[in-house]
Amino acid sequence: MPDKAALEGVVIGFDFGLRRIGVAVGQTVTQTASPEAIVNSRDGVPDWEHISRLFDQWQPVAIVVGLPMRLDGSEQPLTQPARKFGQRLSGRYQRPVFYIEEQLSSIEAENRMTGRTHIDDHAAQIILENWLQQDS
Repeated sequence: MPDKAALEGVVIGFDFGLRRIGVAVGQTVTQTASPEAIVNSRDGVPDWEHISRLFDQWQPVAIVVGLPMRLDGSEQPLTQPARKFGQRLSGRYQRPVFYIEEQLSSIEAENRMTGRTHIDDHAAQIILENWLQQDS
């Protein structure tokens, strides 16, 4: 896996869910991210065509996937499916995948967003910004 500090360019981030996957796009230079899309998923199988269009559009240098964890840092039921999703992304798109533990990104996104029903893309933005801004 390449050194995070050596990466320069666009990074794509994912907030994995069994029904919806939030997607955000960020920039290593500015260490900022923006919500980009919500990808539908049926029974845990993502809309790969939609994800491929996002990769074609943004040409990211790396992938960041939020790993849902319990507040005590232990794994929860979605942790392994999220890790498997990251492995599939890496295999399909030949980019390095970085994981970041996340516990409260959806709650934080809900607090930022009032009146929206789906906040998955904003949760992905929070995950990606946290990764971009943490020391390597």
